Amino acid sequence: MDYIKTFFLLGITGLASCASPDSKKDTNITNGQEIEIYAELPQAVGNIAYTLDDELVFSHHPFYNPEIRVAILNADRKSYTPFPNLDWNTPKDDTEDFLDTVLGVRSDKDGIVWMLDMGNRSGITPKLVGWNTLTDTLERIYYIPSPASIPESQHNDFVIDKKNGYFYIADEGIGPGGNGSRAALVVVNIQTGEARRILEGHRTTIPENIAITVDNQSWHLDGPDSPFLLVGADGITLDKDGEWLYYAPLNGRSIYRIPVKHLIDGSLSDADLDIYIERYSDKPNTGGFSIDKAGNIYFTEVDNRNVGVVWHDTRKYEPFAFHPDLNWPDGVSFSNDGYMYVSAAKLFGVEKKEPYFIFRFKPVTEGIFGH
Repeated sequence: MDYIKTFFLLGITGLASCASPDSKKDTNITNGQEIEIYAELPQAVGNIAYTLDDELVFSHHPFYNPEIRVAILNADRKSYTPFPNLDWNTPKDDTEDFLDTVLGVRSDKDGIVWMLDMGNRSGITPKLVGWNTLTDTLERIYYIPSPASIPESQHNDFVIDKKNGYFYIADEGIGPGGNGSRAALVVVNIQTGEARRILEGHRTTIPENIAITVDNQSWHLDGPDSPFLLVGADGITLDKDGEWLYYAPLNGRSIYRIPVKHLIDGSLSDADLDIYIERYSDKPNTGGFSIDKAGNIYFTEVDNRNVGVVWHDTRKYEPFAFHPDLNWPDGVSFSNDGYMYVSAAKLFGVEKKEPYFIFRFKPVTEGIFGH
């Protein structure tokens, strides 16, 4: 059974469906924070990035095997156009220069939208594709071959560190045949393109044996007597000064951080790096991360239809904003309009039908563009 088809069979039936936006208010408030439905789309959204021209670019969640991998939201907030164009969303037999299996998307201050292609669907080499939205041309491709990638790789999300000159990628380790036990981080040198795999199978990148549970239903791989779905390194973000990288497995109760100066030191082994890793805070099972300029970390709670936060001053976790239609929230991304945007992919249960939503909410302090 191929990887994408496996995920189509993972949904558990019998969950209560939520009312449609037409039958209830489209905003909800938790902890004084309002979250609202911003867009309604016919296919599931994965991650989100904003361009310098304030256009919303998003990945269609790859577990639904979409024809259009990455798209740009049209002005009606109900339809989309392929991004960067239809040709890049069309598989080819004679080249790997197309978008195959994209979840992570991020923007930088130079006008480039970076798309992380896991390559799982066609079995091609994972890569980062940068599209320059100012010139509407390909900026660069960074391939992530072996040994930085392994057969079980699923390069889920990433951050861009222009200050130090690196990309940092979270590899969940649940690609074909993977169970999260070989999850890792990958460090890519922006100048040279060199990719290094680090912390594979490390205590901070592998999942804990804590079930994903939505509406009192636990997510098993193949029926109630089979193992839980366990996902390794997933959420990842970088503070505004480029000094600390924060990351965590999806299944687990801990956020970790490591000083970037050690992370990018290629002379350090995993054992050397372990000395510098700090358990930063508690968390629930989480998906995508973002961070504001004060250092508050925002993340999607895949169990609870919440966006959660860890406060920078106390390192305490608490729910931040709830919406009943926030079924399997994924990426969180900040826009220059002052909002953070978050998708709901509806991966779990009976709600896997359109419309699929993009939400937005205001962070406590200003976020960081591209995060």
